[in-house]
Amino acid sequence: MQILLTFGCFLKIINIVTKFLLYFCRKYVILYIGTLKRQSIKVFSGKCLSFTTFERSTMSFEYIQKVPTPQEIQEEFPVAASLKEIKKERDKAIADVFTGKSDKFLVIVGPCSADNEEAVIDYVSRLAKVNDKVKDKLIIIPRIYTNKPRTTGEGYKGITSQPDPEGKPDFRQGLIAMRHMHIRAIEESGLTSADEMLYPENWGYVEDILSYVAIGARSVEDQQHRMTASGFDVPAGMKNPTSGYLTVMLNSIYAAQHPHSFLYRGYEVTTSGNPLAHCVLRGSQNKNGRNIPNYHYEDLSLVNQLYKEHDIQNPAVIVDSNHNNSGKKYREQVRIVKEVLHSRQHSDEIHKLVKGVMIESYIEEGAQKIGEGIYGKSITDPCLGWDATERLLYDIAELS
Repeated sequence: MQILLTFGCFLKIINIVTKFLLYFCRKYVILYIGTLKRQSIKVFSGKCLSFTTFERSTMSFEYIQKVPTPQEIQEEFPVAASLKEIKKERDKAIADVFTGKSDKFLVIVGPCSADNEEAVIDYVSRLAKVNDKVKDKLIIIPRIYTNKPRTTGEGYKGITSQPDPEGKPDFRQGLIAMRHMHIRAIEESGLTSADEMLYPENWGYVEDILSYVAIGARSVEDQQHRMTASGFDVPAGMKNPTSGYLTVMLNSIYAAQHPHSFLYRGYEVTTSGNPLAHCVLRGSQNKNGRNIPNYHYEDLSLVNQLYKEHDIQNPAVIVDSNHNNSGKKYREQVRIVKEVLHSRQHSDEIHKLVKGVMIESYIEEGAQKIGEGIYGKSITDPCLGWDATERLLYDIAELS
């Protein structure tokens, strides 16, 4: 009985002390209770102790897992010295095209999204065989896009976020799968690749393996993308926005070509500017949702004039033959690419300006729904098939 009385007095004292603290705090006392996987917040409010549990520090975020840093991923999946040498040589050859030292034509070609490693490596190995035959005229850059921007936020977002298209998101495994696939592509084909920078903070995971980076139409107006691109040591293709405003694209190029100071992955950083930032014309949509192509001769002439009006180094255009330029009618890419090549033949200025094309292509033509399991067929936008792609590559070599 004496013990119970003593314990009861202790609880009363605790209650008085708590009320005293709450009186002076007046509103809230927030306690953070951390765990390795998640952190909860318990809010003490009012006259009695009432608990409301949120995930971490806001009601809208749930912290699932901590992902490895770029340094940790690079250490776990290092690039062999022989592959580093391949990248060095390829980077120089590609840079020489943008600076005008080389008259070779760039072809950035591959699936809309790189969702299956085996099929992607198969495809890239096929490209390598063609590259051996056309390397005196073309530089083929495999398109291995591991991040997929979505207009509405719905749908497959790429292997980086969803290594299994039929499974749940897993960024830890996605980052590993992405890096493994890029490195394997170099090992088996001798070709370094291109990827889209959907998440600027992910640059460190791929900075030692990519030879080309695209900034998408929905990202090109974003300040963080522009500033991060200013720190790339490889060409950065800044796409025109979905609105089609060319001045927005040119402003992004100007920003990417100049130095910046900003916060990046927990650090204050500075960049030196990227003189190889350039424009990618991918077409646009008007307010009624109709496609507006911008690959025609008149469009190229306009961009050439706008470049002259801006203080931009190494004026260059890459024409994206799909998206709004084709209205996603993937077979139209063949005609569009050939029209661009004809425009280059018609004008010396456009010949100098247009450095290459982008083509969406895979092993099987068209597209499939996730889960159909057709090997080498896109699960996002429809793509040109391999047979048509191979013929087109040889035609480009002949016409360029």
